[in-house]
Amino acid sequence: MNSEFTLMEPQRVVDDVIRRRAEAEYLEMPGLKLTAQQASRLWHLDAAASAQLLDSMVDAGVLDRARDGAYVLLSAR
Repeated sequence: MNSEFTLMEPQRVVDDVIRRRAEAEYLEMPGLKLTAQQASRLWHLDAAASAQLLDSMVDAGVLDRARDGAYVLLSAR
């Protein structure tokens, strides 16, 4: 059992897993361009959670927001 996960709150673990999945999908498909609504459907998140996830990835320098509002991999721009 990994002690890192036993010390974390369950919701934080879920959030971390979703974020890693989202980052992996953008890295695997550098041309991926998703709106917040599309991301919600893809990752089965509500609108607020999707926006929070994508905005946190922008803040972390992983994604950028295109002029049309879609999110793209920062290095793909």
